[in-house]
Amino acid sequence: MPLKPETSSELLIDGKLVPGSAGSFDVVDPATEEVIGQAADATEADMNAAIAAARTAFDTTTWSRDPAFRATCLRQLRDALQGHIEELREITIAEVGAPKFLTSGPQLEGPIADLGYFADLAESYEWKSDLGRAKPMGIPNDRHIVREAAGVVGAITPWNFPHQINFAKIGPALAAGCTVVLKPAPDTPWCAALVGKVIAEETDIPAGVINIVTSSDHAVGALLSTDPRVDIVSFTGSTATGRKVMAAASETLKRVFLELGGKSAFIVLDDADLSAACSMAAFGVVTHAGQGCAITTRLLVPRDKHDEAVGLVRDAMAGLQPGDPTQGGTICGPVISAVQRDRVLGYIELAKSEGGVIETGGGRPADKEKGFFVEPTLISGVDNSARVAQEEIFGPVLVILPHDGDDDAIAIANDSPYGLSGAVWGTDPDRIQKVVDGVRTGTMGVNGGIWYSADVPFGGYKHSGIGREMGVAGFEEYLETKAVATPA
Repeated sequence: MPLKPETSSELLIDGKLVPGSAGSFDVVDPATEEVIGQAADATEADMNAAIAAARTAFDTTTWSRDPAFRATCLRQLRDALQGHIEELREITIAEVGAPKFLTSGPQLEGPIADLGYFADLAESYEWKSDLGRAKPMGIPNDRHIVREAAGVVGAITPWNFPHQINFAKIGPALAAGCTVVLKPAPDTPWCAALVGKVIAEETDIPAGVINIVTSSDHAVGALLSTDPRVDIVSFTGSTATGRKVMAAASETLKRVFLELGGKSAFIVLDDADLSAACSMAAFGVVTHAGQGCAITTRLLVPRDKHDEAVGLVRDAMAGLQPGDPTQGGTICGPVISAVQRDRVLGYIELAKSEGGVIETGGGRPADKEKGFFVEPTLISGVDNSARVAQEEIFGPVLVILPHDGDDDAIAIANDSPYGLSGAVWGTDPDRIQKVVDGVRTGTMGVNGGIWYSADVPFGGYKHSGIGREMGVAGFEEYLETKAVATPA
């Protein structure tokens, strides 16, 4: 079947592909600002139907009790999507503005392949564990624990890495035996909707087990937080919205998973290869125009090497200018929308008002008349209390900060409401370990180490979220624990 929509995508509700009750809304290419098609625009009635379908599928079918069948279905989905990989690549580049090189990794191929990891986990997981015999109140009992699917999952996802985040929720939730209602971001509806088309037409996933509801109205997704038929809300997005999700979910005492913002620190020790570290810091913040919650956006360098580091980062950014995301050599594409572009540029102006120096970049590229592009930007001259050093910008903007030794670097890194990721570069293993142990964050890369993988739990401390995604820990977010005792 052809996968690319000619005009509009559809919703997936109860195993059927249906139009949105509100009609459709535009899908825009952020690199050209052109409308490239439409997506189905759901209403609250459509969301209610999707929730009802997921609830019925969980309560009345054997899905939650058949891990072997679930594994088969997940592998079917993986294989079917891989059969459409070039169509999906084209759509992802056009809709997300994702640089082509990233679609060979976390923007597309990686997350699809990772469905196999969750299929394997469904088959290998220890669903029942023996606790042995004990004599509570003097009575011999044999005890065991059973892990069971938690129920209906409401998954709300953002636009920056839609496939990665969609599958990081769909994969473990389905493997665990849950049913799902997925509400993707309005900016990137096709990446989710076309997966729904594959599910409906090329897999044996039963009707209602997964439902995909695209909508231009954020209130439609908000229903997942309040509806009592939903057992878990899994949300990835801004910290401000995460607070609202958590507050709304509290009315029905839902379990909540939140993967939120970050303002991660890249710590360079005084014995590090400064040139390599600065090149890596620049590359990281420019990749996908800085639109990643775990990107290190604060560069902490020894005070006596600050000016040298500024020059090194400036030189690195000069070779990483925004370009056409369809071209294989492009690292920095556009940001997602005019709203996001203006937000990033607003933060750059704010930095100036805070006494910051724009060392390079700072505006829209002169050679880009169309597209939501922002120049890679380095800001110096502020301290860690500046808003540009404390708040998530979500653009290709790096703030450089001097530190006065390892302890000071750790203190600056931790002086943040966030704790999602981080990096350290150095030579002395003991000093590196001290930094790794001292920084309160969910992930750390050492000398360019890459922690991203299907089997590695991802999540943060403090305002960066609650719970973990990926790995066994992410899988267990979708399980309940039942203790059983039988007289011996």
